[in-house]
Amino acid sequence: QVQLVESGGGLVQPGGSLRLSCAASRIFSLDAMGWYRQAPGKQRELVAAMPSRGSTNYADSVKGRFTISRDNAKNTMYLQMNSLKPEDTAVYYCNLRRLGNDYWGQGTQVTVSS
Repeated sequence: QVQLVESGGGLVQPGGSLRLSCAASRIFSLDAMGWYRQAPGKQRELVAAMPSRGSTNYADSVKGRFTISRDNAKNTMYLQMNSLKPEDTAVYYCNLRRLGNDYWGQGTQVTVSS
């Protein structure tokens, strides 16, 4: 069983930055990981993905502003979010895919507002 716990969300002004963390019970090098978000009344969408092999990819709306990274030794994944916009407001979820199974965290709220 994989447990994922997100942290780092909060209220930030437009143009500000936040760094989200996702602590996993264990991360293996072959795990694919990613960040998703869901705004009120909208479907959950992919924000950034880090496959087990290959390069990372980002939603067009966050390219150049967000950076996904992971530290397998610390069993933690990160999402650095810069130049935040009100439309980035959402609950952000951590995802881990292992052997075809998807695991999710409980989510962390990010609110971008002046």
